[in-house]
Amino acid sequence: MIVAFSVTPLGVGEDVGEYVADAVRVVRESGLPNRTDAMFTSVEGEWDEVMDVVRRAVAAVEARAPRVSLVLKADIRPGVTDGLTSKVETVERHLSE
Repeated sequence: MIVAFSVTPLGVGEDVGEYVADAVRVVRESGLPNRTDAMFTSVEGEWDEVMDVVRRAVAAVEARAPRVSLVLKADIRPGVTDGLTSKVETVERHLSE
């Protein structure tokens, strides 16, 4: 499964990059395939391991912010691996035709 999620601290002002970095650090240290862009961090793996990473990423932000917002989107497709790469490659292939 692939989960794209965004963790936003609330009540800490406009500059939230430091807090978001705490969440991304948890994802990167998990060892699961992941990507971060301007809006979301995507992580790929089995249900329990991915949801544990999301939980810990939220907890990392929650430890420093009075309130946390979580947006999550999941692609649950058993048997598919390397979806983070293969899905993008498919789109790029169609664009090059």
